[in-house]
Amino acid sequence: MLPEIMVDILLRPSILVVDDTTDNLTLMSALLNDIYKIKVANSGEKALKYLQGDVKPDLILLDIMMPGMSGYDVIRNLKSNPKTRNIPVIFLTAMSAPEDEKKGLELGAVDYITKPISPSILLTRIKTQLHVKAASDFLNDKNLYLETEIAKRTHEISAIQDVTILAMASLAETRDLETGNHIRRTQHYVKVLAEKLKTNPNFGYFLSETMIETLYKSAPLHDIGKVGIPDRILLKPGKLTRDEFEIMKTHTTLGRDAIKHAENQLGLQVEFLRIAKEIAYYHQEKYDGSGYPTGASGNDIPISARLMSLADVYDALISRRVYKEPMTHGEAIKIIIEGRGKHFDPEIVDAFLTLQDEFQAIAARFMDNESDIRAKIEQLNALHNTNNEENTDV
Repeated sequence: MLPEIMVDILLRPSILVVDDTTDNLTLMSALLNDIYKIKVANSGEKALKYLQGDVKPDLILLDIMMPGMSGYDVIRNLKSNPKTRNIPVIFLTAMSAPEDEKKGLELGAVDYITKPISPSILLTRIKTQLHVKAASDFLNDKNLYLETEIAKRTHEISAIQDVTILAMASLAETRDLETGNHIRRTQHYVKVLAEKLKTNPNFGYFLSETMIETLYKSAPLHDIGKVGIPDRILLKPGKLTRDEFEIMKTHTTLGRDAIKHAENQLGLQVEFLRIAKEIAYYHQEKYDGSGYPTGASGNDIPISARLMSLADVYDALISRRVYKEPMTHGEAIKIIIEGRGKHFDPEIVDAFLTLQDEFQAIAARFMDNESDIRAKIEQLNALHNTNNEENTDV
């Protein structure tokens, strides 16, 4: 355990005295040494060299008239350096003209004391400035703590948001023929398309970095409405009848309404939920107006949904389903090109064609496990057969 006197010394504020006269350095040391930790430098150059170290003084007493680098030069250097700009400087000088004091204060000194000094006045002014610095340091530390806490809470909220979205999307996926990797792939497809189009004047006004991140977060909810589609339709391995397809089409409205209900429960407008509603409701629209649920066309379809439409179709084409084998990338490309200006926004198709390598890389990165797909197909077929038997019994 350290002796009490050593603890007292360690806790004392530190002062750097800068003066080219040995007598002045000796005088200051004798006056201050019993109260403060004192460091001395007999030139501006040596003072700046000392200040390059990790340990910084709490206050600097600085002479002005020194050979080589003057006190004015030293303070200019201190104030230009983020690591030293907040150290309070008191000029201690024989230069007593009002214009000298004015210049010193304008350069950033907190006080200006002329020689010969009055020990009691010097000690009082040092004490005052150290109290001011201590208060400033406390507020800075408090602000830093609050900023850190806010960043931490923001990160936690974002993480909770991400987990909630994926949990909701996974709920739909457990009842569908699609896999969790479909969610991940379409997320990334939408993001790379948006990044590519953000310099396009027809899209750039909308595709800020913040919006691209929002699109990435919202994309997994595009098929959330499928939780409301009956198993006999959702899990049917063959082609749907006209009536069944009409029911299937309602998943867009069901999805939008589910998200809207969650938003109403929350009691405030959230940007990622607004975009999620757009994507869920409009992603089955076609550029020529032949899609559903509203028959919207062209630019009346939100950009978010136009991006999702291409991403969703591409992934459906290259993925195995219970009712079809996967297409090759080349076959999928051909279909998307044929849909340019019909199913898809032409400019989004053009962007997609320049991103083929990225799309293939995303598909490979989040490739479905064949054994998992077979197991899911068997599971869904069993559920479908059970539903058929129940319908027959009725």
